[in-house]
Amino acid sequence: MGVLAVTLVLFVGTFVNNSFGFQASVIADTAANSGAQDALLQLDRNPSFASAGYTLSVGSTTVTVAVFQNMPIANLIQVSSTATVSGYVRTVGVTLARNATTSQLTVVSWQQSQ
Repeated sequence: MGVLAVTLVLFVGTFVNNSFGFQASVIADTAANSGAQDALLQLDRNPSFASAGYTLSVGSTTVTVAVFQNMPIANLIQVSSTATVSGYVRTVGVTLARNATTSQLTVVSWQQSQ
């Protein structure tokens, strides 16, 4: 009976730790995506918006967002959004192209990294 109880306690402990890790990972991922969306909103309101790094609160998570204009070439915009929750770091990188004539923005790539 004792071995069964110890095994059950270890199993439940592992399950709880894995569940918490999954939850923290999803929260970090969602927060990083929210930061990237905020950068797109900033660019929609102000086409020349740029920032080496600003912070944004998403729930209880702080996200760091950077927006670089004309990087690495003219009319390209790079956005980086990073969130950390309980040691789980998630980063979203977005590359946008600006039409030189109309200033319309087009998403070239949206990448998520862990």
